[in-house]
Amino acid sequence: MLAAYVASFYCLALALRAVPIGIAYATWGGVGIILISIMGYAVFGQKLDWPAVIGIALIVAGVVIVNGFSKVTPH
Repeated sequence: MLAAYVASFYCLALALRAVPIGIAYATWGGVGIILISIMGYAVFGQKLDWPAVIGIALIVAGVVIVNGFSKVTPH
């Protein structure tokens, strides 16, 4: 687990060379929420109700909008 955390933060640091921190953090958070929700379903059998599914879909839409249409320049 520690190796996975180190690797993920290393990859985030590499991404920050080309992507602004706000966009990287939004993507990091959104992808994390989605992956944890999928793992909860696949591993623990946790089912999401419709409000949760809609909320996650809005997070996905937000990440897509930020990454696809933002004019923020990298540092």
